Amino acid sequence: MAAAPPSSGPRAGADYPSSLSQFLERFQSDADCAAYLARLRWPDGFSCPACGHGDAWLTKRLLYVCAKCGRQTSVTAGTIFEKTRLPLLTWFRAIWFVTSSKSGVSAKELERELGIGYRAAWLLLQKLRRAMVRAGRDQDKLTGEIEVDESYLGGPVPGGKRGRGAEGKLIVAIAVERLGFGKRSLRWKLGRVRLRVVPDVTGPTLYDFVEHTCERGSVIYTDGFNAYQGLAARGFKHDATAISKGNDPAHVVMPAVHRVASLLKRWLLGTHHGGWAAQHAAAYLDEFVFRFNRRKSGARGLLFYRLLENAVAQQKINYEALILLRQEQRGKRRGAVRQRPYSTSAITNTPKPRRTTVRP
Repeated sequence: MAAAPPSSGPRAGADYPSSLSQFLERFQSDADCAAYLARLRWPDGFSCPACGHGDAWLTKRLLYVCAKCGRQTSVTAGTIFEKTRLPLLTWFRAIWFVTSSKSGVSAKELERELGIGYRAAWLLLQKLRRAMVRAGRDQDKLTGEIEVDESYLGGPVPGGKRGRGAEGKLIVAIAVERLGFGKRSLRWKLGRVRLRVVPDVTGPTLYDFVEHTCERGSVIYTDGFNAYQGLAARGFKHDATAISKGNDPAHVVMPAVHRVASLLKRWLLGTHHGGWAAQHAAAYLDEFVFRFNRRKSGARGLLFYRLLENAVAQQKINYEALILLRQEQRGKRRGAVRQRPYSTSAITNTPKPRRTTVRP
């Protein structure tokens, strides 16, 4: 009887833990974590970054010393773990906690679970969100039937406009694959999704989003917005439906993008309690895309493996650089500025004087 060909992908139990008990048994110290990172970073064996020699010995400080040139190399150098003050074991526990939860975790919850400071937990999550975007993802574009639309993130503004043109809100462009109509669920099956924060809803901005996320020749379904009218000239099969001229509401005509937008807003409110800032919105969208596109994965340990694979390929970034990098991405103030010198009672909706302290 012929032997079965070896599997080319990672295997549960051998390449990654498939349960919490296996995780706790496999990673008990920083040395265990460093050895696992070395296996991911150098799958074909150690290679000196200076001379390319493959022989080295490991010191007590977990440094690889090249046997030819004597160069010392840390397994965390050039990755998101470089010069971290947290133990590698804490990083691994955080990554397992983040990937094993289907809805994700907030920085506050991570702070409580790991016993670290809030700033450390927040920075750890931000670094992991950068690692959730794998190298070459932009070349793996959406194909087939794709719905494209925009959604708006932000709290309600009293007296403000809803939908396109709303002030003080963040615009998110959405593209999602349709895989066919489910006979049992009686709704469209969804494939992969792409999200991007866009500055406006003009034609050039939306064309750029579609061209960078969708393969040419795909069928693009949109509403009757004029900004999408040039898609056919750019190599796409454009199917537009004017919602205002029909009897069906928007979520019936464009069910895929509305379902994704609803799940995104529910995730931001449920997991993160609405505690996100406009300049960091792109990072939260990257996490949502990472989770949504892997929602059918039966092995949560495989997500742990993939995220670590991306993490060793990501360059180091510190707190100050992360804040300065996103400083220019700040959006408008979300919500209206209160102009009244009093608060409003939540029960009676009548003016209620503010308490003032009178000094003697």
